[in-house]
Amino acid sequence: MSLPGTIPALVASAAAEFDGTEAVADGGRRVSFAELHELTRRAAAVCIDRGAKPGDRVGIWAPNTLDWVVAALGALTAGAALVPLNTRYKGEEANWILDRSGAAMTFVSPPFLGNDYPAMLGPRDNTVVLEASLWADALTDQAGAEVDARIAAISPEDTGDLIFTSGTTGRPKGVVTTHAQTIRVFDTWSDIVGLRAGDRYLVVNPFFHTFGYKAGIIACLLRGATIIPQAVFDVPVVLDLIESEKVSVLPGPPTLYQSILDAPDRATRDLSSLRLIVTGAAVVPVVLIERLRDEMSVETILTAYGLTESTGTVTMCRQGDSAETIATTSGRAIPDTEVRVVDETGNALPPGEAGEVVVRGYNVMQGYFEDPEATASTVVDGWLHTGDIGMLDDAGNLKITDRLKDMFVVGGFNAYPAEIEQMLMSYPGIAECAVVGVPDERLGEVGAAFVVPRPGEVLEPAEIVAWCRERMANFKAPRTVSVVDSLPRNASGKVLKFELRNTLTP
Repeated sequence: MSLPGTIPALVASAAAEFDGTEAVADGGRRVSFAELHELTRRAAAVCIDRGAKPGDRVGIWAPNTLDWVVAALGALTAGAALVPLNTRYKGEEANWILDRSGAAMTFVSPPFLGNDYPAMLGPRDNTVVLEASLWADALTDQAGAEVDARIAAISPEDTGDLIFTSGTTGRPKGVVTTHAQTIRVFDTWSDIVGLRAGDRYLVVNPFFHTFGYKAGIIACLLRGATIIPQAVFDVPVVLDLIESEKVSVLPGPPTLYQSILDAPDRATRDLSSLRLIVTGAAVVPVVLIERLRDEMSVETILTAYGLTESTGTVTMCRQGDSAETIATTSGRAIPDTEVRVVDETGNALPPGEAGEVVVRGYNVMQGYFEDPEATASTVVDGWLHTGDIGMLDDAGNLKITDRLKDMFVVGGFNAYPAEIEQMLMSYPGIAECAVVGVPDERLGEVGAAFVVPRPGEVLEPAEIVAWCRERMANFKAPRTVSVVDSLPRNASGKVLKFELRNTLTP
């Protein structure tokens, strides 16, 4: 059976194939695949009524809920490209991305957990607050005809989403991928992990991230699995949901499973429905894999590696791999793609030698949004230069050993020092700064900043930390600030970040 060419076609296909099966279970709000299809059409009508045209960008700034799913799929059905925003952003960060993408409209959550998203955006045109009643009366006969026309006009090669990711230049860049890329990559992902109809999938990974949106929502639409969105990660709530909803699939970062294993009342919980775990994004201890198998009888545990520029997926372990392979590698290239490890001149290195990881295939992004220079320096002769250092073994398994970009992972969220440093440099009195990731027992890694004061200035670390927390998403904000006279540099002037790390770690 051929794959649907576009995401709106996928929604319609899922409605026809899985019909009355529960598509989303969001607390008391539950909809079947057929009902989700209808809601998606209503959301598309809202976008059209608000002036969204084919090819426009539509932002969405909200936690994991049914309404996020409906709004996102509705924007795509109206022919727009989706621009998801990190819920941990502050208003300045969110507005920058919306401005940079030229978003024609933005769906925002009502105030949630102390975050007043509409107020944080300020007086922005065409901001729509997400509410269940929003979709109620949107689909008149005339609107329905326009929705049908929009769906028919969407091509598999049209842009499906613009997901912003940071890097060495500091400011986020919009990664462009098509409908066809997303569907093909996550059909493959679903095959490899063994996702199937009837699975109940607790989506803890944020929808604004590829792992939550594509490996979550899109994969469930492809296979007829039920989406159970969780807006905020909380261990007791996760345990409650696994029990009450008979959750069978739970992807997430390694810290999530460590928290579950260490929960005081885990032994009294019925977690027997859980059969599939997919993780990555950080070091995975072999003992974690063994404990999940031995203590929780999880049938399938897989690790994977990807980045936004690769439509989220580069390599994956396979069912039947050993615990050591799953824990110490990110598996092998997904079918019909290539992965190499190359030296500084681009020559492929043999197994066991470390170099930059490069990727070629249908999963490589179309480019960075309106940034041909950055695109040309990142995708060379069809090869995506990931900026990660790794090595291949004889079986083709990839092991990531370091990051050229200095990225670190805070509780599953990618934090990019260059972006944080750029923001820090606007703090009065800072002459120079450097940010590194350091180990943290709870979150895996956190940021540590080193700042050099301008002549005659006195910098107070606590004040800088507070300033950062007001202006940056909490995963970006450095947990510590050290005031130093100078930053260590090599002969070419590059900051020696390993020396800074060594001052903080034993």
